[in-house]
Amino acid sequence: MGGGVRILVAFLALAVAGYGVTRCAAQLRQDYYAAVCPDVESIVRAAVSKKVQETPVTVGATVRLFFHDCFVEGCDASVIVVSSGNNTAEKDHPNNLSLAGDGFDTVIKAKAAVDAVPQCTNQVSCADILVMATRDVIALAGGPSYAVELGRLDGLSSTATSVDGKLPPPSFNLDQLTSLFAANNLSQTDMIALSAAHTVGFAHCGTFASRIQPAAVDPTMDAGYASQLQAACPAGVDPNIALELDPVTPHAFDNQYFVNLQKGMGLFTSDQVLYSDDRSRPTVDAWAANSSDFELAFVAAMTNLGRVGVKTDPSQGNIRRDCAVLN
Repeated sequence: MGGGVRILVAFLALAVAGYGVTRCAAQLRQDYYAAVCPDVESIVRAAVSKKVQETPVTVGATVRLFFHDCFVEGCDASVIVVSSGNNTAEKDHPNNLSLAGDGFDTVIKAKAAVDAVPQCTNQVSCADILVMATRDVIALAGGPSYAVELGRLDGLSSTATSVDGKLPPPSFNLDQLTSLFAANNLSQTDMIALSAAHTVGFAHCGTFASRIQPAAVDPTMDAGYASQLQAACPAGVDPNIALELDPVTPHAFDNQYFVNLQKGMGLFTSDQVLYSDDRSRPTVDAWAANSSDFELAFVAAMTNLGRVGVKTDPSQGNIRRDCAVLN
């Protein structure tokens, strides 16, 4: 926890000096494309809606892609870039190999739809399209729809080495989660709210196998739930097998995630710890009981996440012609 506080203090010092997240966020605005591509949000929404209708797993895939993008070098669409030549890009780091292709495809298709409008061609960044698409999949799954800040540029680099230590593994405890989020100028409340993105999406058996070993089931896990997971993920299971993160309402973006935690049905250690740790349990209880309060906190957290490390100066980024290839 102390390390996280030191990181946050250093982070805020940089912001005061004029180089941090806070300064960049101030340059984002909701009407950023009003003059050059006024219908951008409806264009993206239509493309995303079509994609979700075709492939429902797009919802969780897109939300996860956004998180993995922002936590590594900021929200700059660098996670979408493909490896080339002697450069191994972010998406090929071991921690990103499980990112579902449907998330990438959502951004590529939305970008194509935007660029198909002559006045919008090469005017809208891939980073902003990912922000809009994430908002749209959440709303399509029954979650809150909210205004998004725009004006990000796309990153000029993407390297697998930059991912090291930036993403929280499913084994993290509360202090580790809080410290990592604080390094991104996100509060513990933001972290708990953003964890609820696990109300949609899937996880491979290997990510929680240690919690369901027959000889030593994690005591914070409901015994019945553990039995279901053991049956679905037996020893030697195909590593490509994935289970729904929320076993109750897997396709709905709602506050069921917190109700599940109250019942010992968080899939990851990093999920269940939010309830088993006395310091975060009151927030879990509050949002399990009040979906409106959760949605307000989630929208605030997503807005804060969208401000992480954004690039708004032309020296820092550009508008990528192809989201998967650096200009």
